Amino acid sequence: MAMARSLALVIVLLAANAATSTTATTLTLHNLCPHPIWPMITPNSGLPSISDNKARLDPNALLSLSVPPTFWAGRVAARTGCDAAAAHCETGSAPPATVAQITVHDGGDLDRAAYSVSLVDGFNVPMVISPQAVSGGQCPALGCAVDLNCECPPAQRVDDGAACRGPPDYFKSRCPLTRTTPTDVEPVPQSCRAPGELKIVFCQPAMLAAASDSEMVIRTIVADS
Repeated sequence: MAMARSLALVIVLLAANAATSTTATTLTLHNLCPHPIWPMITPNSGLPSISDNKARLDPNALLSLSVPPTFWAGRVAARTGCDAAAAHCETGSAPPATVAQITVHDGGDLDRAAYSVSLVDGFNVPMVISPQAVSGGQCPALGCAVDLNCECPPAQRVDDGAACRGPPDYFKSRCPLTRTTPTDVEPVPQSCRAPGELKIVFCQPAMLAAASDSEMVIRTIVADS
């Protein structure tokens, strides 16, 4: 009888630990750009805000935010050239801007996370998103570590070259692990489960990918620290 009770207690504790692992998710933002970034985090309609969007990230600064333990989805953009109150910014408040799209605790599958970096609305800052402390599945790093403003076609340059409108084929050829049209998807599988942290890095130094047959496979990701 005592052994049965002990076994039951172990099962309860394991279940509690599993529940904790599926509900605890942190969103971490790391600025490796040589200039400040004012992150703008916008929840999807009807979902709670997780930031007052006033934080300034100086070079190498980090910001960690707690994501609700229930379904949550939203967008993260990097604003640049903001005033002291972050009320007016040079780029990032509106298109063209690089945007990370995040979904956690997806529907009835509370373990699932989905994420992407979108250049559909244009580009302003290099951005890479990667899950950390994952419980399983395929969790590739996605995004763009290239400054697409440098070779942006002159007619597509905005704000004195601080942002770029496109075109999509220009973005895709240089950053294949992004989404550049409304129907676009990345050429790598994603089935990420229970990440303890989703990390977004602005101006990550490098993100190397190599093609294998018809499938794009990430070979190396340079650490952001």
